[in-house]
Amino acid sequence: MSHLAALIFDVDGTLADTERDGHRVAFNRAFAEAGLDWAWDVALYGELLAVTGGKERMRFYLDRYHTTFRRPPDLDALIARLHVAKTRHYTEMLAQGAIPLRPGVRRLLEEARAAGLRLAIATTTTPVNVVALLECAQPAIPLAWFEVIAAGDIVPAKKPARDIYDYTLQKMNMGAAQCLAFEDSENGVRSARGAGLTTIVTPNDYTRDHDFSDARLVLSDLGEPDAPFRVLQGEVPPQSTLVDVALLRWLHAAG
Repeated sequence: MSHLAALIFDVDGTLADTERDGHRVAFNRAFAEAGLDWAWDVALYGELLAVTGGKERMRFYLDRYHTTFRRPPDLDALIARLHVAKTRHYTEMLAQGAIPLRPGVRRLLEEARAAGLRLAIATTTTPVNVVALLECAQPAIPLAWFEVIAAGDIVPAKKPARDIYDYTLQKMNMGAAQCLAFEDSENGVRSARGAGLTTIVTPNDYTRDHDFSDARLVLSDLGEPDAPFRVLQGEVPPQSTLVDVALLRWLHAAG
């Protein structure tokens, strides 16, 4: 059996709970700035998250929820401009420290590096958003910690397609059996599992009701020494209270 050699992380909802009070707010600020009457409340944004990718999400919103909007001839250009503005607002929020990392994330990254595990990111969000989240963490997480940062439109099909994970594995010259993936959503699990990756899920408020039947383990979060995780699905060794390298190796060996 292959030994555990690498960890691959999703970003939004996995490294940080960025959706409700981050991306959603940034979208609304971009819409208002452009003089549009579009407004995504918490419930609506939860439904829009069924579609991965910000530009794709805006188009889905118009197709499903705002069919009366008079589309300009250059709709693609409008959506692209809105996405750029949204990214600007989002990175400004990150710089203000408004979106912290989820429990256990920094601790696990540090422990994994100390143990010689390779790290990578596989996400549908833009590279700019990834860089901003890592650089604005307190303290900052060096980009150099991640051997590969696969993000945004680098592959043609976004999650739940497997493309982003296939790309990451190819760039790392690794097989899926050598890695574990970390996700927060059903689309993310489908993407990772499609590429053959064993997957650990830490859901958030938007994804807690998703179907995670294909995940190896579902936890409330990665846990901290003074704040243990809760097991939502799957099994861990007795007395396990946080996700550390020992637990990951146990999961990997268990298959």
